[in-house]
Amino acid sequence: MRDPVILSTGQTYDRSSIEKWVGSGNVTCPVTMQRLDDFTLIPNHTLRRLIQEWCVANKARGIERIPTPKQPADPSTIRLLMSEAVVSGNENEHSQVRALRALRNLAKEGEKNRALMVEAGVVPILLSVVFQDVSTLDGSDESKDVDSGAGDVDACKKDVSPVCSEAAEEAMATLVVLRLNDVERLSAMQPKKLIFLSTVLRHGSNETRVNAGALIEMLSDSKDLHELRVVLATTDGIMDGLVRLLRDFNTSRAVKVSVKAIFSLCLRRQGKEKAVEADAPAALIEKLSRTERSDTERALGAIELLCTTEGGCKAVANHPLSVSALVKVILKVSDRATEYAAGSLLAICNFSEKAQKEAVQAGIIKELLLLIQSDCTCRAKTKAMNLLKLLRSVCDHRIMPEYGRTDVVPF
Repeated sequence: MRDPVILSTGQTYDRSSIEKWVGSGNVTCPVTMQRLDDFTLIPNHTLRRLIQEWCVANKARGIERIPTPKQPADPSTIRLLMSEAVVSGNENEHSQVRALRALRNLAKEGEKNRALMVEAGVVPILLSVVFQDVSTLDGSDESKDVDSGAGDVDACKKDVSPVCSEAAEEAMATLVVLRLNDVERLSAMQPKKLIFLSTVLRHGSNETRVNAGALIEMLSDSKDLHELRVVLATTDGIMDGLVRLLRDFNTSRAVKVSVKAIFSLCLRRQGKEKAVEADAPAALIEKLSRTERSDTERALGAIELLCTTEGGCKAVANHPLSVSALVKVILKVSDRATEYAAGSLLAICNFSEKAQKEAVQAGIIKELLLLIQSDCTCRAKTKAMNLLKLLRSVCDHRIMPEYGRTDVVPF
């Protein structure tokens, strides 16, 4: 803990964690599960003093003293910065950028500030700044830029630079740490705005490319407007840009953003088709060993979704690393990752006899037998049983005894 606070139930939590819990819509205490009628957070000064004393005592081990937590932003300050952020024009550009940067810094300070900003109406203003120059785009230029693909990147950057202003970059960086509602999502779904996002995603600065990918994922993440994923996936250059983002960067944030966005768009058939065209299967497989746990789950989930299409299944089955990479993650990451990996292996082994032989050589039989006897989900076990039945004709029965006795029903 860095900033311990007491909830009305008497339980102590770190401020950022409990604010995130409540901000996600939860109305109960995580420990007692009591319903919260009062969401006031009271600083636990005693515990914080003990934490600071421990930090001081362990200074020689490189432990730094926790800075005094800042108070939530004053709503009047947020409103003033909002008014300065909406002013555009060359003569006001400096003050606009300064106001946007101040809003970005406030958003970084904690969930409370982000909630205050959303409540004050910052999101529509940030969206208007992000797309403030989109109306100046010429239709023919948009088409040319989108179709340019992996052509002359320097030339593309030159074309894009006046469109993606410094103010737009600052606004986008702030926007991606806030929450969007469906009305705000719909306001960003105009064709020219999506073309702009596609262009920035592929040809912007490194940070702006990642932020554009994060914004695309946020736009697709609607519980009710599922067709937004179709619109985003079928916009020229978006899926290609996400795959390039995944390939070009090894930072944890870039990988997380690109994997989440690709997974979200692949929840629709059109998204899967576009992902296959953009060579997403190869990019996802090659990043499996470099992703964090939650990202590995999503990457595997996207791979299994792609395997539900003929083109995607063929692409995964034909990749030289796919079988070994999928076998390696079984029972190594999480139950969900194991289920996705087993489903993907079942799909490609149904598609290719070569994949069946590779899976057996990679030790899949032992992993599947362990999976069936584990506490994994019923879906994962069903997939494992079906895969074992499929591999029965390929497996050399002379290797079976080395796995010893088992309670698994013979297949």
